[in-house]
This record gives sequence, C-alpha cells and structure tokens, in this order.
Amino acid sequence: MKDVDDRHIDTDVTVQLSCSGEDARAVFEALDRVYAIDDPPTAERVPQVPAPTVWMATFDTAASRGAAARPMHLSSEVPVLLTGGYHAVDEIEKVLAQSFDVRSLESVSGDQETEARLLLASR
Repeated sequence: MKDVDDRHIDTDVTVQLSCSGEDARAVFEALDRVYAIDDPPTAERVPQVPAPTVWMATFDTAASRGAAARPMHLSSEVPVLLTGGYHAVDEIEKVLAQSFDVRSLESVSGDQETEARLLLASR
C-alpha cells in the first residue's frame, strides 16, 4: 500500500521563475492558457520590491485546456527552472516556446525526473 498519491507524478511540472511580478504573471498566464494553474499571482500579492523574487507554480500537463499559447511581453530576460517527468517538462517547454524566445541553458536528467534551466525573452 502506498502512502503517497502518485497519479500525477509523471505529468506535474514545477515552474520556478526569478523575476518581477509582472514578468511572472506573463509567464504563468501563457502556461495557464494551456494547463490550469491553481493559484496565479495577483496584483494584490505582487510585492513592490526592486529585487527579483522567486515565483513558483505547478502545472499538470494531463489537464490540458486545449487552448493555444500566444506571444507575451517580458520586461527583461526571465530565468526558468522546470522540474518534473521527462515528457511533462518537454510539453511545458513547447508551450513556453509558443509565447517566448526560449534558450536552453542546462538540463539534468535523473531516474524518473528531469530538470531544465531556460532563459525566456520577448519575441
């Protein structure tokens, strides 16, 4: 008997961003058009600080909305860390590539998960 519910272990991707709240909102909005986000950043929750902040959300790639991503504007380049199953991370990267210029910085593969570091920019 398992203690952990792992139904979505291969489809969940954790997305971490280090950027302004406005840029985080743009990235999460692009992904949310395709894969629902549970708790997106809102204007009330965006801190008014000059330094970058780390934003994190988890997307379930099995729960596709079927909508296409669209180009989004970023005020500067945004570093992204994706962690999850191989296929799921690949799907998130494809969606990001529909909205932004994506440069792959590094990929680290494990037994059942992969980690991808990307740099996003406006098109």
